[in-house]
Amino acid sequence: MIVFFQPWVCVAFLICSVVVVEAQTEAKEGRKDGKGSRRRPGRVTNKVSSSSLPQNATTQKSSPDPIVAGVDGGSPTAIWDEDFEKSIEEMVLQVRNNSALSKNKCVVDRQLWMSNTRSLSPWSYRINHDEKRIPVDIPEAKCSCAGCINPFTMQEDRTMTSVLIYTKIPVRRLLCDRPSRRHRKKKKCLPQYKTVVESIAVGCTCIV
Repeated sequence: MIVFFQPWVCVAFLICSVVVVEAQTEAKEGRKDGKGSRRRPGRVTNKVSSSSLPQNATTQKSSPDPIVAGVDGGSPTAIWDEDFEKSIEEMVLQVRNNSALSKNKCVVDRQLWMSNTRSLSPWSYRINHDEKRIPVDIPEAKCSCAGCINPFTMQEDRTMTSVLIYTKIPVRRLLCDRPSRRHRKKKKCLPQYKTVVESIAVGCTCIV
């Protein structure tokens, strides 16, 4: 028995088949996009975190900061030492060439724009000389008054006291390692320059 279909039936069947195939294709693509969207944030995060680590490591190594750089900083520490020694040398030359800095008088001179002469606890500078230290010469403050200058009378008032202000600076001093008790006789002292921190007077202030 032969069954004949109407033409419109065939067309409708073809249209339904195409719609079903397209729906299945879109569903598959949606699943792929969903998986990709779930994975993309993770991938981006990994890229950012991995790229940030080398930058941080590079920043720490190239820090020009000697504290930060520490002993392993290399050239920044050496440059800082050279600049520090040059500044000390310039200060020494100023003290030697300018009599106002080395003048030791218990008076206030308001004509000079120098903190050591305009202070109520005036001070002068002297050269601290030490052959076993680098720098060899360092300017150091010395109080010019035992008391303080009274701002109303501009005379020394012994009811108050001028005291030194200290700061700590790094210097290189010629030292040798102390031999242990077992090897005191065998080991000789070989002096070497080592960095140490010393206190230097930089000014004076008044206390009651």
